[in-house]
Amino acid sequence: MRAGNDLRRPTLHTSAARSPWRLHFSCLALLAVFAGLWVVGKTPAQQATPPASGAEADQPAPRRALQPRATPQTPGAAEQAPTQQPGTGGAGDAGGGAGDAGGGGGDELPTQPNDTKDVSSDSPSAKRAAFDNWTPLFILAAGIAIVLGLIIIFKVNAFIALITAAMVVSVCAPGDPATKIKRVADAFGSTAGGIGVVIALAAVIGKAMLDSGAADRIVRAFVSFMGEKRAPIALMGSGYVLAIPVFFDTVFYLLVPLARSLHRRTGVQYLKYILAIGAGGALTHSLVPPTPGPLLMASTLNVDLGLMIMAGALVALPAAFAGVIFADLADRVMKTPMRQVGSEPDPEPLSDKELPSLGMSLLPVLLPVLMISTNTVLTTVADLEPTTELTSEDFLDWPGLQSRLGDAAAAASEPGGAAINSELSDEARAALAGVSPPNAEGETAVVDSLNAILAKKEFYSDEGFLGVRFSEGAKSMVSKDTTRMRRAVLERRNRLVLEETLNTGGAEILRPHTWETPRRQAANISDLFGNANLALLISTVIALWMLVKKRGLSKTELAGVVETSLMSGGVIILITAGGGAFGAMLKEAQIGEAIQDLFEGILEGQNSGMAYLYLGFLLASVLKIAQGSGTVAMIVGSSMMAAIVVGEDLGYSPVYLATAIGAGSLVGSWMNDSGFWIFAKMGGLTETEALKSWTFMLVVLGAVSFGITLLLARFLPLI
Repeated sequence: MRAGNDLRRPTLHTSAARSPWRLHFSCLALLAVFAGLWVVGKTPAQQATPPASGAEADQPAPRRALQPRATPQTPGAAEQAPTQQPGTGGAGDAGGGAGDAGGGGGDELPTQPNDTKDVSSDSPSAKRAAFDNWTPLFILAAGIAIVLGLIIIFKVNAFIALITAAMVVSVCAPGDPATKIKRVADAFGSTAGGIGVVIALAAVIGKAMLDSGAADRIVRAFVSFMGEKRAPIALMGSGYVLAIPVFFDTVFYLLVPLARSLHRRTGVQYLKYILAIGAGGALTHSLVPPTPGPLLMASTLNVDLGLMIMAGALVALPAAFAGVIFADLADRVMKTPMRQVGSEPDPEPLSDKELPSLGMSLLPVLLPVLMISTNTVLTTVADLEPTTELTSEDFLDWPGLQSRLGDAAAAASEPGGAAINSELSDEARAALAGVSPPNAEGETAVVDSLNAILAKKEFYSDEGFLGVRFSEGAKSMVSKDTTRMRRAVLERRNRLVLEETLNTGGAEILRPHTWETPRRQAANISDLFGNANLALLISTVIALWMLVKKRGLSKTELAGVVETSLMSGGVIILITAGGGAFGAMLKEAQIGEAIQDLFEGILEGQNSGMAYLYLGFLLASVLKIAQGSGTVAMIVGSSMMAAIVVGEDLGYSPVYLATAIGAGSLVGSWMNDSGFWIFAKMGGLTETEALKSWTFMLVVLGAVSFGITLLLARFLPLI
């Protein structure tokens, strides 16, 4: 049984191959979509030129301007900005060319009440504005229709479907036409670079554990420890652990013979046994890396891999026990016999002497988890240190600070001064403009206001800090994307900006902070050994060594095992990277702002973060029901949610958004899901029996996982 079965589909269904007109029609329809959406996608952000007169500036803006998120540029690019006119979208513009209809840097032009014309909602300009707000949603609908249509109707491989959708969305999104296809390839390469090595090595580990007998040893140890009376929990635990490095279909294939053997001894609970296996395996397959779906979600939502492993396992554990409870109820209601599977009798299991030891069997699973989790813990501890927090003692020259930021005019004459002054509170401005030096209350107001600036992702812009000569370290920091930057790193970035701006020209106004504390140095070392690529490489070496030792493989035979597993992993890498490219193009099309605008009543206020969790869960559920693959549902769902929540303060770690999507991908397993057929055929169940048991159990697993996610996001937000 080859791993990753739920991701592979034939390039073309046989019925489609016998009907050439369907293929011709699909190609023509696809070309029509490209052409039509090219016209639709020509938004004013692409077509508009900067206003030449005040008359054009008087046009009313849409209710919410849809503009690209700011992409930080290097200070070197910003230094060339004076050669450009405001609003031309040069290299130093935070908003880029696509956001220039409203002025440079992607900001909306302030409106003058006395000059603004009263344009009715039926006027041509108002209709254009409303249409432009809906354009990203049309592009989103087209992208989803292409993915689902190609996979469901024409049985096209998921990779082809995702890349096609990514190119269509990119062509329709704002931007330079010359780069619209190139950016799809760039996004594909970026995603593959982030997850490709991990997926390939995980495929090798799973194959080696299966062939060496290590997986079998783990299962027998669980059953021996729990006893036959608790065999369902032991089987669930085995599936729970093994589905972390091994794909679900392989885990089920491995454990079903044990369930059948237990039933032959006990004569009861066959359905409970196989449902327990499915519960443990399905949950960690959907929530815990390095399986492809959770791994891609962590990459897309910029979640630390160790945190994703721990949070996913924590969410999955209560749901796994809920699955065992459901399995017990289903077994009581449905008296399902154990039937012969295939024409051959069940093979005799290997003897214990032929299996590796339990410690060696567990090592390829536990070692990478331990290495990655240790890195996460050490990094979290280092991030908790207040190394960047400002105090009154950090300001070495209060009169110098007042002279630079004391009033708007003085600040505007200093490089970066106006950008800092504009972020200060009224109390801080009053203190800086008052007596020199300010009193204790004034100092506190200034320090508190500047500390608030440290946590602002939009604080730095090339235009705002034009003329500041940053060091190489600061240039590197400000060039990074802040969308999902950790808070500690963001505060360090903004502290560097403040220090080097205020200390320009040899001044010593703000004391430099110390970042490399002992805790940070330990975290830096753990970044090396806790890197997922290195951790899984070490685990791969151990798994292959164990395979050679127990089975006596030659070098040629070992190379064949590795090649077979890499062929399986390669397909998965292509699909997950294609999904990453699709998600990146959705961001380029400004999908997030359009959906926020559409659901502004729901996604605003104190509970808006929870609304995103519900939205992610529902999106993944709909995608799973529609096309069958939970992995594709996670890939597409996380890509869409990443575009929706970009720049938003969720109120909790984005890891919970990933677990909500993973929970949704469990719901709706029916006849278009290969997992459904694996359970039914390998378990010897009829389609009706599988629908009544497997399908309903996965609804329970998804609902419980989502409920745990909501509770953790509310009471343990991890921010």
